Formats: sequence, C-alpha cells, structure tokens
Amino acid sequence: MPAKKRILILIEADFQDMEAMYPYYRLKEAGFEVIVAGSEKKAYKGKYGYPIMADGVIDSYKAKDFDAVVIPGGWAPDYMRRNTAMVDFVREMDQKGKVIASICHGAWMLCSANILKGRTITCFSAIKDDVVNAGATYFDKEVVVDKNIITSRRPDDLPSFCREIIKALS
Repeated sequence: MPAKKRILILIEADFQDMEAMYPYYRLKEAGFEVIVAGSEKKAYKGKYGYPIMADGVIDSYKAKDFDAVVIPGGWAPDYMRRNTAMVDFVREMDQKGKVIASICHGAWMLCSANILKGRTITCFSAIKDDVVNAGATYFDKEVVVDKNIITSRRPDDLPSFCREIIKALS
C-alpha cells in the first residue's frame, strides 16, 4: 500500500477561519495526512475567533517531505510573508513541482516567494494588482489551476478549491 500523501497547511494569526478549517477536515476526510505549521507551536485564532493548533514550527518541516501546501487567506498571509522559512517552503514546493494551493489573500505568499512570473491565478480582488505586478495573469474565477498552482478567491469557492487539490493529488 502506498504511503499516505502529506499536506502542510500554513497558519498564522487572523487566518480566514473557513479557508483553513474547511481544507483541514476535507483533506483529512479524503485520506491525506494533514499537518498544520506556524511560526510557533501554539493555538492560532482566526479572524472570527476559531482556533487551530499548529502541530509544529515551520522551520522543522522540509518541502521534500510533503506533496502539497495549502495557504489560507485572511490577514495571516501578511504575517506569513514576513517569515523567511514560510516563504522558502513555498518556493521550494514550486521548485519541486509540488501542489501549492492558495486561497484569497494567500496569493501574497506566492508574490513573496517570487513564483508568479508567467503564471495564471486568481485571488481576492483586493490583491489583484499585487499578483499582476508579481508577473501573473489574473482571472476572476472560482478556481484556477496552472500546473502545480491551484488558486481560489474566497470562502464560497472552497468546494471547487478542495476538489482541485484532491484531483491534483490523486
């Protein structure tokens, strides 16, 4: 029997609650091993107060050990992009051609990892200029898949977002 595929969800304060929790449980339900990593091993609160516990610190995880990374939105990506280890993890996942799934403001991490040149993505409309300035082509669609990068705009897109992650890992 093949090893269970591993997914890392990046987490920081003020994450969009549904954009972290929905993929967390949906991907577990689909049979994947899901690990949550933050800048500290602690409970993080979402924008609406829902807590999620980090299994560990991002510095202790390596891209080579994971099949996908999920980047929820909210204000968390603004904190994530200040963390060199988180940005490096996303960049290494892209270099290895592994799945990078970003929703809403999560695209800020793709900008900071400098992996958007020539790519096609979607994101929350307020950061459209940021992704275009980072070299991406922006589309206002519920989900956009460009090779290993899967992106969505907002919580309403979560069913399509998770469906594409599962499809990419199957």
